[in-house]
Amino acid sequence: MKRNEVFTLGARYIILILLGLFNLKLFYLIFTPLTIYPVFWLLSIFYGNANLFPANLIFFGGSYAQIIPACVAGAAYYLLLILNLTTPMSITKRVKSISFIFLIFLVLNIARILIFAGLLVAGYQYFDLTHKLTWYFGSTIMVVLIWFVNVWLFKINNIPIYTDIRNIFEDVSRR
Repeated sequence: MKRNEVFTLGARYIILILLGLFNLKLFYLIFTPLTIYPVFWLLSIFYGNANLFPANLIFFGGSYAQIIPACVAGAAYYLLLILNLTTPMSITKRVKSISFIFLIFLVLNIARILIFAGLLVAGYQYFDLTHKLTWYFGSTIMVVLIWFVNVWLFKINNIPIYTDIRNIFEDVSRR
């Protein structure tokens, strides 16, 4: 491995470790307002007199909904970043890929919240069941699909973690 490849490899994993040590606070700091304010704005359009209260509580259409950290899904952003940073690629491709996966996840997450807000106002009988199933299974499927679309779109030919380990072993065995 060349010196810059070793530096890049180390930097990618150090970034992931540092972000993980701070309990995902950076993800929530960035994505909480990016989730809440568009949701509030769109609910204001759909339901008229929507109000945003402290603790991220939104009143709309006669109902209250609180956007909690699980709704923001900071862990999903971190998982997408893990997949990205553990996959060897050029810096240009990496920046485009991270921008794409974060933007797509943000848009889909806002859409998911809006759909559930509509179900809540409509008094959907299976709201709680649907909400839990979507949270436990749908969010995982959404992250996996976003990653696979990202791989296809950016023509990523490497496998997260595996390619790095393979490259290290090949380099060590050549010496």
